[in-house]
Amino acid sequence: MDIRFEKREHLQEKPDQKNLGFGKHFTDYMFVMDWDKEQGWHDAAIVPYGGIPMDPATMVLHYAQETFEGMKAYRTAEGKIQLFRPEMNARRMIKSNERLCMPGVPEEMFVEAVKALVKAQEDWVPSEPGTSLYIRPFMFATEASLGVHMAKSYKFVIITTPVGAYYAEGINPVKILVEDEYVRAVKGGTGFTKCGGNYASSIAGQVKAEKMGCTQVLWLDGVEQKYIEEVGAMNIAFVIDGEVVTPSLETGSILSGITRKSALELCRSKGIPVSERRITIQEIADAYDAGKLSEVFGTGTAAVISPVGHLKWGDKVMTINNNKIGPVSQMIYDTLTGIQWGKIPDEFGWIVPID
Repeated sequence: MDIRFEKREHLQEKPDQKNLGFGKHFTDYMFVMDWDKEQGWHDAAIVPYGGIPMDPATMVLHYAQETFEGMKAYRTAEGKIQLFRPEMNARRMIKSNERLCMPGVPEEMFVEAVKALVKAQEDWVPSEPGTSLYIRPFMFATEASLGVHMAKSYKFVIITTPVGAYYAEGINPVKILVEDEYVRAVKGGTGFTKCGGNYASSIAGQVKAEKMGCTQVLWLDGVEQKYIEEVGAMNIAFVIDGEVVTPSLETGSILSGITRKSALELCRSKGIPVSERRITIQEIADAYDAGKLSEVFGTGTAAVISPVGHLKWGDKVMTINNNKIGPVSQMIYDTLTGIQWGKIPDEFGWIVPID
């Protein structure tokens, strides 16, 4: 792919690596590429970070044809920079785009664009423990037209931001509210895609959770509101009688998380039983009452592993593992982050170096 590089004259001052937060500071450059019916993908470029001019009738503003991804670049102790399973993000974005009738960015082109942007500003990849460069590829309809139909033009953009921990709690357990009023997705909808509309509809539940002293929302299914699906910003898993149990993706209403997939593959490789199936919130409550629920944890790119210390369902509050991270959660976190930051060997072939 021919990528034009427009260098800026004055580079930004980089933020304090010990006080990054999440998604607060953006790097000097971004990647942009356009698509239309006549030319397909064209005009790939790395340009100075800045605004994107839009006509008031730009279709994404009215009909929300938009998808995005989330991934990270990591700096090892030796100073090398590496990505974690970027091809999985590319494949997931293709699936998301198919559902929203948007053209897909070919896998090799997607990975090449990510690598080129990270390489162009490798000095932005932080080196402090627990930090990384968060990468946000996204795509949206750019045609200026009113009328609900597949747009005739799109823009693919990648922006990056140096980040610390996603949750203020870090690896410490968080409080989760089981949402029994609003729903996030239904079978046949867009639950399995990574599109902005899914997250917009989840904000009401998030606001409600925060008012009740919780960090996140655990969503139930959109039909019977009894089957567990996912947390607002991550997938969810439970350790019941020594088995890792997580909701199945077969309903099409749950995002296929890359950290989720990696965690399950890791557990299986270590002989830990794993079950992907439909789980009711009542089953979790019963397992808790019987003393069989030993751990609950979320998985996602931003937080990697987020242990759940409190699960609130109506008037019932379940305190998990004395509000401490459990051994399975700790093992997954230590192994995945160890591979990502190059502290332990990558036995799975998940790492892609930035040369």
